[in-house]
Amino acid sequence: MLQILDATLREGEQTPGVYFDEHIKLAIAAELNKLGIDIIEAGHPLVSSEIKFAVTQIANNNFKSIVGAHARSLKQDVDLALECGVGLLGIFYCVSNSRLSGVFNKDIGAAIAQITEVIAYAKSQKPDLLVRYTPEDTVRSNFQNVLDASVAAVQAGADIISIADTTGYMIPGTKRSMYAYVKKLKDELAERDAYPKIAVHCHNDRGFALTNAIDGYRAGADIIDATILGMGERAGIVDLAQLLVTLKLDFEVANDWDLSKLNNLYHLVSQNCGIPIPMNFPITGQNAFTHCAGVHTHAAAKDPAHYQSLDPAVVGRKMDISLDHMSGIASIKWALDKLGIIAENDLLERILKKVKSIGQRGRTVGLTELEYIVEWCKKHEIEG
Repeated sequence: MLQILDATLREGEQTPGVYFDEHIKLAIAAELNKLGIDIIEAGHPLVSSEIKFAVTQIANNNFKSIVGAHARSLKQDVDLALECGVGLLGIFYCVSNSRLSGVFNKDIGAAIAQITEVIAYAKSQKPDLLVRYTPEDTVRSNFQNVLDASVAAVQAGADIISIADTTGYMIPGTKRSMYAYVKKLKDELAERDAYPKIAVHCHNDRGFALTNAIDGYRAGADIIDATILGMGERAGIVDLAQLLVTLKLDFEVANDWDLSKLNNLYHLVSQNCGIPIPMNFPITGQNAFTHCAGVHTHAAAKDPAHYQSLDPAVVGRKMDISLDHMSGIASIKWALDKLGIIAENDLLERILKKVKSIGQRGRTVGLTELEYIVEWCKKHEIEG
């Protein structure tokens, strides 16, 4: 069964200026657990004592979700993570030739020795611990290095190999295809009698994170990483809501995800990280299910499916109609019906004219203001 790893509390906090207080982290983790997320990556305990404390609190809540921590390929990182009581440990070490020679001053053999020593150590400390090894910047690294390191990691006890598109380098339909990469790595690992779960971690630098993640799934990936609002380094990674909706509704992936929890979860995160949900964001944006143009609203008021491919109720939302300079009589009738107000054609025309004049000043009219407009137009009719 495909699993989703939410990295909001780890990768998400690598968004410049984003930090969640400990009680907010716990609240977010609790909502992710209710949503049915398989793995919650709660943080990198070495970064600060506050993060370590928060990871510990989350890991000891008896969530159905597996709680994980991030670690370098160093025993001190492993020890701190294990002290937190996590069920999954993500260990990363880049094996690109440029990083090996330019940063680590090691050859691939020495790097693999360090990686395997740390993985074996983690397993010896907690045999039931799930260990994920990530060759950071996987897709731009020498493939043989990645393969050799991955095989050795599995032999040392790694349960998961994560393919990291660390710089958003992969482009669907080209030689840099995530689909092709996942297929190739799985096949090469199998030839060496290594059968770990495969994860994909896709950055959005070129805008293809979601597409690459879906390509990874189609090629047989077992785990996909995502964050709320697609937060993360630079342009972030895959947006959680868009990923879940696509997998559940379009690919009919078997899962226990409760998509109706998404709306409240996104508002919780947005309010506490200082990043507004973009108005035009798919699924969770304010305008995602809001219709504006007269032709659209006329049809949508009769049957929303005319201009919606997704029922907003599935994700805890409702269809809305914007009242502004683009509105028509159908929009006004729809809104008045929401208010329980009946208006004759002459009054409807005056209300529409007023709404349009307000819309031309760059505003939309909400239901409360619409009530005021109705009363004003009635009075104006009497005085006229």
